[in-house]
Amino acid sequence: MFMKTQIFAHRGYPVKFPENSLQGFKYAIDHGADGLEFDVHLTKDDVPVIMHDEKIDRTTKGHGKIHDFTYEQLKKYPLANGETIPLLKDFLNLVGHHKIHLNLEFKTNQIHYKGIEKIVMDMVNDHNLRYPVIYSSFYLQSLKIAQKLDPSQIYCFLTDKRFKDPKAFIKKEHLSALHPGYYAKGIEDMERIYTIDNPQTMKKLFKRHVRGIFTNDFVTAMKIRDEIQK
Repeated sequence: MFMKTQIFAHRGYPVKFPENSLQGFKYAIDHGADGLEFDVHLTKDDVPVIMHDEKIDRTTKGHGKIHDFTYEQLKKYPLANGETIPLLKDFLNLVGHHKIHLNLEFKTNQIHYKGIEKIVMDMVNDHNLRYPVIYSSFYLQSLKIAQKLDPSQIYCFLTDKRFKDPKAFIKKEHLSALHPGYYAKGIEDMERIYTIDNPQTMKKLFKRHVRGIFTNDFVTAMKIRDEIQK
């Protein structure tokens, strides 16, 4: 018997709210998303914050890289809905004991923030979440560092690279799954695919019973999935 494909709300619900905003995450929690996907950086004073880009330019009226600001300085540059750039701590408090999975991406493929893995994982461990957090990154070294800190956690590699033998790669790197930007045949139970917004692509993937997808429109994805995977 197949498990239902998990649908992760990619950066919350950006079709309606600013991406990576607490407002968008709360909407996804309240409306039945299976999981939340979010991105974590460190400020100049080593505070974990949630934003996709290394720079604040696209999603605020400020300019510059996150790691060049203290968190107090970042507060001057709110998101489009007036929220301050979310603290990881506040996000974890929002999630609390809700029945929802979390996919935390270490945004370390362009800037490898020193110590981010330990800082973030310690903070996660301080919260009594219902499910273990899925840790992912495009930067394999970040996952290696995290694995040394706690080999018992769930680690997944984000990639556009196509592997001749993806199962062998997963085993070699001690991963739980791949998070590819494409459908990889033969590892349906070990892949969560990003970022799927096209309804026709959703239908194909749901018919193949992939483990999960990341989407900017979890509401549409849930409707399509529930028609196919009854």
